[in-house]
Amino acid sequence: MIKNDLFLRALKGETVDRPPVWMMRQAGRYLPEFMEIKAKYDFFTRCQTPELASEITVQPIRRYGMDAAILFSDILVIPQAMNIEVQMKPNFGPYLPNPVRSQKDVDNVIVPDVTVELDYVYQAIKATKEKLNDEIPLIGFAGSPWTILCYCVQGQGSKNFDKAKEFCFTNPVAAHQLLQKITDTTIAYLKEKVKAGCNAVQVFDSWGGMLSPVDYQEFSWQYIQQIIDALKDDAPVIAFGKGCWFALGEMAKSGAAALGVDWTCSARNARYLTGGNITLQGNFDPTRLFSPPAEIKKMVHQMINEFGKDKYIVNLGHGILPNIGLDNAKAFIDAVKEYEN
Repeated sequence: MIKNDLFLRALKGETVDRPPVWMMRQAGRYLPEFMEIKAKYDFFTRCQTPELASEITVQPIRRYGMDAAILFSDILVIPQAMNIEVQMKPNFGPYLPNPVRSQKDVDNVIVPDVTVELDYVYQAIKATKEKLNDEIPLIGFAGSPWTILCYCVQGQGSKNFDKAKEFCFTNPVAAHQLLQKITDTTIAYLKEKVKAGCNAVQVFDSWGGMLSPVDYQEFSWQYIQQIIDALKDDAPVIAFGKGCWFALGEMAKSGAAALGVDWTCSARNARYLTGGNITLQGNFDPTRLFSPPAEIKKMVHQMINEFGKDKYIVNLGHGILPNIGLDNAKAFIDAVKEYEN
């Protein structure tokens, strides 16, 4: 049994004294103890070495005591397992030297045996569960198929993922084949993560907001729906689409346990668009963590009041930035723990 099950109770919609709190990208670059590991090992070595990944996962928990841990990994381990080369270039980000641009390229993409290709992730989960000692739940995650396609086709990060969109609109048959291969791999991957010990999973649709509402349904949401359908009986699924407020109504009917909301959508609109019955997660602007700690606490309490303490998980509206002060991150977490309605 998990000792602090606040996060899992919020996912079930149960009444709580205060909402649970964690932060997207909480295992990472804003922590000095993480930077020490980063100085010694390159990015994918950190992801692929279970002892390192588990240590990085628990670092923020030791320091701040969040109500859930999220496994340190990356969404791009999926294309790596699918026979697509992915490099992480310092001061640049992800780089895929051979982007997928044709039907032939799509044919060369494999649906791997995830138990073999991604075994290091499951070992990291087991190592992390030992370190957490059932104190708090562990979240596993994956990128949405559309977000993975964006990197596979674009070959790197982008402000608008124009090449990815062009590929979908000029070669939709190949695009849907690629999306389905990513979806099948992701479902198998997340199922194994749950078997290895993850208590919940989150699907990050970081680039969903690049698409129009109609294109979002075709190229992103229908594949996320497949993932939710396949996973929801195994573990609670959180769906997070950045910039996808227009799809919240549809998402609320999906069977997901919770929906992530970014900071461009107010609590009131998010509750209205989702019908008020589903757990919501978010949506503090990560850049607002530059505000003075006293102001952060005030804003967090206001945010909880606007969402309501039940059916709510306090989080940022996207990942924490690398140059946030330690006291500012602490103020965010402490504000939730001190909350009294």
